[in-house]
Amino acid sequence: MAGFRRSSTPRLLYSFYASSLSRSTLSSSPSPATALLLGNFHLRYSSSAARVKEDKEPWWKESMEKLRNIGISAHIDSGKTTLTERVLYYTGRIHEIHEVRGKDGVGAKMDSMDLEREKGITIQSAATYCTWNGYQVNIIDTPGHVDFTIEVERALRVLDGAILVLCSVGGVQSQSITVDRQMRRYEVPRLAFINKLDRMGADPWKVLNQARSKLRHHSAAVQVPIGLEEEFKGLIDLVQLKALYFHGSNGEKVTTEEVPADMEALVTEKRRELIEMVSEVDDKLAEAFLSDEPISPADLEAAVRRATVARKFIPVFMGSAFKNKGVQPLLNGVLSYLPCPIEVSNYALDQTKNEEKIMLNGTPDGRLVALAFKLEEGRFGQLTYLRIYEGVIKRGEFIVNVNTGKKIKVPRLVRMHSDEMEDIQEAHAGQIVAVFGVDCASGDTFTDGSVKYTMTSMNVPEPVMSLAVQPVSKDSGGQFSKALNRFQKEDPTFRVGLDPESGQTIISGMGELHLDIYVERIKREYKVDATVGKPRVNFRETVTQRAEFDYLHKKQTGGQGQYGRVCGYIEPLPQGSPTKFEFENIIVGQAIPSNFIPAIEKGFREAANSGSLIGHPVENLRVVLTDGAAHAVDSSELAFKLASIYAFRQCYAAARPVILEPVMLVEVKVPTEFQGTVGGDINKRKGVIVGNDQDGDDSIITANVPLNNMFGYSTSLRSMTQGKGEFTMEYKEHLPVSNDVQMKLVSNYKGSKPAE
Repeated sequence: MAGFRRSSTPRLLYSFYASSLSRSTLSSSPSPATALLLGNFHLRYSSSAARVKEDKEPWWKESMEKLRNIGISAHIDSGKTTLTERVLYYTGRIHEIHEVRGKDGVGAKMDSMDLEREKGITIQSAATYCTWNGYQVNIIDTPGHVDFTIEVERALRVLDGAILVLCSVGGVQSQSITVDRQMRRYEVPRLAFINKLDRMGADPWKVLNQARSKLRHHSAAVQVPIGLEEEFKGLIDLVQLKALYFHGSNGEKVTTEEVPADMEALVTEKRRELIEMVSEVDDKLAEAFLSDEPISPADLEAAVRRATVARKFIPVFMGSAFKNKGVQPLLNGVLSYLPCPIEVSNYALDQTKNEEKIMLNGTPDGRLVALAFKLEEGRFGQLTYLRIYEGVIKRGEFIVNVNTGKKIKVPRLVRMHSDEMEDIQEAHAGQIVAVFGVDCASGDTFTDGSVKYTMTSMNVPEPVMSLAVQPVSKDSGGQFSKALNRFQKEDPTFRVGLDPESGQTIISGMGELHLDIYVERIKREYKVDATVGKPRVNFRETVTQRAEFDYLHKKQTGGQGQYGRVCGYIEPLPQGSPTKFEFENIIVGQAIPSNFIPAIEKGFREAANSGSLIGHPVENLRVVLTDGAAHAVDSSELAFKLASIYAFRQCYAAARPVILEPVMLVEVKVPTEFQGTVGGDINKRKGVIVGNDQDGDDSIITANVPLNNMFGYSTSLRSMTQGKGEFTMEYKEHLPVSNDVQMKLVSNYKGSKPAE
């Protein structure tokens, strides 16, 4: 109350003066003394108001501006986990460095699962928090294998900026393109880091040109290397015009010197190129550049920051993480050029207003909005990673899961460091924290209950491959199902189902490696040995023309019978329609009572779950109900459901059904001498070659190949290319199979049916 009285006093006095003045002078102007008094008063009042405002601002403004949420993503083996390891070492989070496939058997800090240490690849994005020059940096380490793209997407969803790591020898590889495409989709500002400058054949300028041509990056180098390969000694900072050298056993001592005389010409040329590139997208710098004013380091740094935050420019850093060179300047670049949480606009969808887009202000003053972007099964139960977009979350408070409507108490709030944690009492917007004991799925949104916002749902690709799995011993069934349930919650692209005919458990995912890793994890983490069946491709069926149906289901038993008649047609949906199945009721009048319509739709949906060609789901189907008949006594929901199932089967053959198979976009990189052999093999696998590029001595073949013909491809590619070839593939689309394949699949399906 005292606070209220104090702040309202000036206003009351002010109004008293104003009213007495207007009464005394009426229409005449106030005397100089009164005006002075009034002016003083106004000044004092406005300054006190400003002071109140000032007192309110700083508590979060400063901490928000000194916060960075970044991800490090790249192609396989570009050295991103090694880079993260160095970042953690220099920021004092770890006190010794371990290599990814290290001889000491410890493995990199971020690869906290045994499986990751063994295979030397990163599977889960571990979130780590560190401080550098007084700034807090949250780093999310993301996997580089295409099979785990959902992890990458989930990590990018919660970041404000990212580092794209490129290999100075391998250049822009297929996975770099995929990752870059994802960054573009989620509008993430980014820096590029050309790594491995110490390797034979390192050529950062070639990589920079590749990034411009292949990734269409508007980018320029902000550093020039001093020497390459074995001669790589240090870097020249083009913004500050200083040479940087890295000394000490782990490169922790950075010394700045003047630019070497023999490199001045190159440095001047590259700095001019940088200024030209930035001034193309930044008006303020363009003015100075065109009027030939000298551009100071501070002006250039500010311009690069503006252009990077606006996603119009990508600054390129260089170094060698393994040789401990160039990591500290990269960290400085993260602070200088990547945005803080307030500078990034995030949208939420308002569920009460038909998913209308709402801009979040991103400050701790707002209502709580947080997204669960990752789940892990920890030692103390489920660990949920939250990115807070707005508001403050406190330990012991209640939060509401918007997706399920459940109200939950926050029992424990922690800040994560790979798989160790420190307890905290509260966290505000922009931070990434983890909570214990909250039951939810990944992608759920939490609020304080006052608003019904969800963060945009993530794109979850359909799984393209299935495996039959069953535990070897009958006793381990409980552990087995526990493992599958947990993996499903953690990873939306991993699905579990039952084969109705054979009764086997079927797991589906994004490719061979994806499913192999889950089978391994069942073995490792739950000590369950599982037998794995032959991989199966997820075919689909669809119709190609319109077909009418008119079916009467009539069954008379003792007592109430069953009666239902449905008429209408099925037809293919137009290309590019958002839904896979559409049901429309255009009956005029009450030929079928409206309470039976949902049962009819349910019947058609159920029938479309397995087409009669090979028993796979039917897609791109539109069912239109035009007429029907009902019986006053005998009609029931069951009768109409059965009628629609039989009606679908009756007209399905007339709609000329075809089988669709998943087609993969395959990129094969092989030495040129094997190009003919590999191309011939792709044609043999019924692939269509869509591109063939040269990259030095290598050929890069891009092709669309049916997934069914890609099993065991890695082995045959190795044998064709003496182990020198590599390939990546990702799902593109489902396309109709050729007639001979369709007949073969149908006869196989019919042949296997009676046997089971």
